[in-house]
Amino acid sequence: MKKIPFLAIVLLAFVFPAHAQEAMKNDAMKNDATKNDAMKNDATKNDAMKKDAEVKPADPEEKVVLDSWDEVGRKLIAMAEDFPEDKYDFKPTPAQRSFAEQLLHAAGANYFFTNPVMGKEPQAAEDPKREQYKSKADIVAFVKKSFADGAAAIQSKREKGLTTEVVYYPGQKARVLDIAYGIIEHSGEHYGQLVVYYRLAGLVPPESRLKK
Repeated sequence: MKKIPFLAIVLLAFVFPAHAQEAMKNDAMKNDATKNDAMKNDATKNDAMKKDAEVKPADPEEKVVLDSWDEVGRKLIAMAEDFPEDKYDFKPTPAQRSFAEQLLHAAGANYFFTNPVMGKEPQAAEDPKREQYKSKADIVAFVKKSFADGAAAIQSKREKGLTTEVVYYPGQKARVLDIAYGIIEHSGEHYGQLVVYYRLAGLVPPESRLKK
């Protein structure tokens, strides 16, 4: 049996660990590369998610107020069209307005906004008379017209004109935008009251019905 020279044994002792260390280094580098790729992919995904979640620019004020005006108008018009005509004079108590009078009041109040904005005289009376609007069709038409006229007034002022002031009541001025929101709130209050009228009359309001 041949003896392995001592120098060869020493060299082998250094060579094998060196190979092992080199292999370990290569594995570590591969792992690092894999981790880096994974991190890059995660970063790319995160960037994409952030872009998707970025807040979109706010809508112009004209669109916001017009959408609010149209939405409350839509709800009141739906009620006016839906409520049975034979219940139009229904009152929860004798001291309160009838269903018809509630609609006339809400629609008539719109002209406290529309008239001054369009350069006309403010409303002389708060509530149109029931005698003037005898049928359900008359009242539905009036409610529709009042909200259509108000929407046209908002659109006529455009974005910049919403901050101009107009006389909405003798001796009192306010910005177009502020008056519009005040009337929208007023319409919303009467919409809420009419929901109660529906329930007391044994009916379900249009917005509360199951959608097919």
